This record gives sequence, structure tokens and C-alpha cells, in this order.
Amino acid sequence: MLAACFLPVSAQTTPSVIPLPSQMQTGLGEFQFQNKTKIAADAYPGDSIWWVLDRFARQFGETTGLKLVKSKPSKAALYLKHNPTLAAEGYRLDVNPCKVVIEAARPAGFFYALQTLQQLLPSRAVMAGAKTCCTATTQWTLPSVSITDAPRFGWRGFMLDEGRHFYGKEEIKKLLDVMAAYKLNRFHWHLTEDQGWRIEIKKYPKLTEVGAWRDSKVLGWGDVKPDGQRYGGFYTQEDAREIVQYARDRFIEIVPEVDIPGHSQAAVASYPEFLACDSHNPHEVWLWQGVSTDVINVSNPQAVQFAKDVIDELTEVFPFGYLHLGGDECPTQKWEQNPVCQQQLKTIGSKNYRDLQINFYRQLQEHMAAKPADKQRHLIFWNEVLHGNTAPLGKDITIMAWVGADGAARDAAQRGLNTILSPQIPYYINRRQSNLPTEPRSQGNGSETVEAVYNYVPMNGVPAELQPRYLGVQANFWTEWVEDAATVQYLMFPRLAAVAEAGWTPQERRAYPDFLKRLQAEDEYYMLRGVKYGKHVFK
Repeated sequence: MLAACFLPVSAQTTPSVIPLPSQMQTGLGEFQFQNKTKIAADAYPGDSIWWVLDRFARQFGETTGLKLVKSKPSKAALYLKHNPTLAAEGYRLDVNPCKVVIEAARPAGFFYALQTLQQLLPSRAVMAGAKTCCTATTQWTLPSVSITDAPRFGWRGFMLDEGRHFYGKEEIKKLLDVMAAYKLNRFHWHLTEDQGWRIEIKKYPKLTEVGAWRDSKVLGWGDVKPDGQRYGGFYTQEDAREIVQYARDRFIEIVPEVDIPGHSQAAVASYPEFLACDSHNPHEVWLWQGVSTDVINVSNPQAVQFAKDVIDELTEVFPFGYLHLGGDECPTQKWEQNPVCQQQLKTIGSKNYRDLQINFYRQLQEHMAAKPADKQRHLIFWNEVLHGNTAPLGKDITIMAWVGADGAARDAAQRGLNTILSPQIPYYINRRQSNLPTEPRSQGNGSETVEAVYNYVPMNGVPAELQPRYLGVQANFWTEWVEDAATVQYLMFPRLAAVAEAGWTPQERRAYPDFLKRLQAEDEYYMLRGVKYGKHVFK
């Protein structure tokens, strides 16, 4: 029996793990969980390794009916061993017929190792959090395997736009669960738009009293007209803190976005007296798609103070390292017609109205820099900000590259700025994922298939000296056409799995035919998790 614990490791059929680990070899035999399997974990500040293991043990027990009981490391069949030499999110997982050993430097590494372990089980039921196993599985086993793993990129993100349509915290939690299963670690939460303001700001209650509601659920575009239905919703700060903790428990950081000064008509409609460039005109939360010209008056000191106050409240609610301030698609027409804006442009010595936007951000950046260290945040902007003179903002900003993403990211890196790859084509996974007639109404012609998403190569051809500026990758989901959470899920999955693998797996290990083969096991996971998904790539 002792000899069986050390059966040889060989290159066999690749288990269905997504994202694919950096190194993985399978061996002979399997480990079987017993009615009472002993577990152990090394000490760590705050006992956070035990916290990760306890959470897994509870979920495993609820699904399988088997118990995982605490023991000493020498007697444990499942042992989490602290190894400070590994990368922050990396891990080693060794399974033989007698024992499972996981090594990691930090709790996140153990968490990700357990996500992999759950994919190695004969059913995805544990990973899906099923309360009782809904398959015919009578034995819970793991194949003998040796895995050494760490992510390619530190930023592995997903963005959801709730400014256009609102889905509620239970749907957000469901998305966070799937993100965690795929080892994604940034949830970019787009909370404000022309069509709605979705986060409570206590100093400015009209943002949610007025800005969170509009007179149409459907957003007008072309032949589609506003429907007159009263529609909206928002998150209280208490709601947001609940979601923050839910994400933290899954090693996901939330990056809140308030898109200013463009895409801000809902805010302008709430406080036109100091946010509007033309306060004498009527303003309402927008009922249409596209780009509104009703932008914040960046030259009004009250508008600048408003933005500072919003930042102050967001930093109290979202205790993470980044804050996104948008910066995309900001028309300058109303600035050009406003005397105060005209005068400020002369004062800063520019003829480019885009520089008013940079000057606005500079003031917010200085406000952030004056905060205590634990309240400071790194600011992220969409790559349109590069069209202005970014020099006043220095190097401590991050550019999220979406339009002409590869070129914009390289431009940012050459300027000494960090960048995140989020290419509109093919990483905007709200676009149609096939040309089948069963596809829901959305943008695109169906060319952003699972294969197209998978085959995008991040950082392709980027010189070695620029690569450290590339933080990672992110998929985005815009919701102009998507009015319900089920359609969000259908369009997201399984394409989000393809983006997750690009963020985690070394490029030389990635191949679409192999991914498609491994993807087939996710059919069960999606069904058990209760999310909709595109079924056309499943056989």
C-alpha cells in the first residue's frame, strides 16, 4: 500500500481544468475521499489558510455527505502546507492514492489550488456549491496528478455595466462565484452612466433619488423607441459593502467605476444647477443608447468638489487599490460653448478642450494624493485619455486599452504608464457570440465566437522592456441591449472562461482544440450553478 502512494507520474490525458495550469502531469491510480478524511493546514497570520480550508470542507460536506475532519499534518490525507518561496497566487498540488498535498505562499494560492482540485473531482457539484450531489457519483476521487501553477498576469478581470441596466446583488454574487472558479481576481463594476446612477452617495441623495430612475426600460436606438416604463434601481452603501465582503471571500478585488465627466447625464440630471454646462435647459436621465453630449462642467469649482466628495465616499465603501474614473467618449461641444470653460482653457494655456478633462483629473488626483495612505487609490482611465496631454497626471495612472487596444496599450507603455488589455474585438463579450438565429438581440454580427475570444493573443509582439507595464487582461460587458441577467449570463458563458485562460495560462500552453475539449465539462458546472450559457459549442 505504501508503494501505491508513490506510483510513477506520466503524461496522460489532460484533466478538464480551466484555466489550464502552467505545468501538469498525471500519474497512475487515484485518491479516494473517505467518510471521514483527515485534513490539516499550517499556521498563518489570522489563520487564513485554515479559513480557506474550512470553507472548502463545509461546501464539500454539504455536497457529498462526507466529512473532512481536522488533524495533525502527519496524519492528514489532505494537507495545506505553507511554502513562502512560491509566487503570491501560485501553488503546487500533488495527488497520489494516499495523500493530497497543496503548497502555497499565501491564502490566495491555496484558494486557487482548491478551485483546481474541485475541477479534478468526478462531478462539478462541489464547485457549484450544490447542497446535495445531483449526480450518480458514489465515490469522490481525484486522479493522481502533479501540478505547479501560477498566473501569467496579475490582473485577470471582468467588467459589468449596470449603468444601462440594473440586475441586483444576488445576480452579482452569482457572477462572482463563477469568476472565482476561473481564478479571475478583478471585478470592474461600472456603476454610473448617462442612463443611470447605481451607487448611493450620502452627500448627494438626488443621485439615486433622481439619477437611478428613468422613463424607459428599453433604451432607444434606431427603430427601437423608449417604452415609457418607469425603470431603475441602485445599490445602497450597505449593499455594496456586502458585495465587497462576498468578493473578498473569493479573493476578488472590486474596482468601482464612476464615469466622469462624460457618460454622466444621470448625474447632471440630478444636480443640473452646478454639474450642467447649461443649467437653464431641462435635463433628464437619458433614454437612449449612444454618446450623450450632456457632460459635467469641469470648470465649475462646485462640480470639481462634487467629484472629490464622490471619491471620498467610494474609498470608504471599496477598500481596494484601484478606482476607475472613465474618461471615454466625452464630447467637448458644451465646454466649447460655455464661457467659464473657455476662460479656464485660456488660463491653463491650451487650445485643446480635451485638456480641460485632464485638468479636471489632475485636481482629483491631487485630492487623492492628499489622503492618508490607506485611502489612496490608483486611478484607471479608458484609453481616450491618451488623446489629451497626460503629462500633468504623471506616471501613476493606468490605461485600460479598448479601442485599438494593442496600439493604445503600447502607446501607454511607451509613455511609462501601466496598461490593461481589454480589446473591444473580441473581449467585449456582450456582443453576439454566434450568427445562429437563437442568439439574443445584442451588438455585433456573431464574429466574436468562443474561438475568436480564445485565440486573441495578449501582449503579442510587445518588446520585453515594455512587458512589465502590461498588468493583464479583462473582458467587458456593456448592457445597452441586455435587460435581464439571464441574457448577460448567456452571452458571458463560456466566453469568460476563454478570457480567464488567457489571463492565467502561459501563451505557449494555449491551444483552442484542447480548450474546447476541456470546456465540455463546464456544461455540468453551468447547469448546477444555475446560470444560462451558450450551448452551441457543447457536444
